[in-house]
Amino acid sequence: MEIYLNSELKSVADNLTISNLIQDLGLEKKRFAVEVNLDIIPRSQFEQFQLKNQDKVEIVQAIGGG
Repeated sequence: MEIYLNSELKSVADNLTISNLIQDLGLEKKRFAVEVNLDIIPRSQFEQFQLKNQDKVEIVQAIGGG
C-alpha cells in the first residue's frame, strides 16, 4: 500500500502499524510525535493503530538546543 510520509509518497507493507513504521525508520529511541490524517496518535496506541492506504502520516522529531 502507499502512504504519504511527511508529504512524500512511500510504499509500505499492508497492515503496517505505527509501531512497525517507527521501527522501519529506526526512530524507536528518538523523541517524536505522530499525526495521521491531522489527528495526533498517542504512543499508547502505536502498537494497535493500523495504517490504511493513502493515509497522511507526519512524524515530527523533537530537537534539543539551547
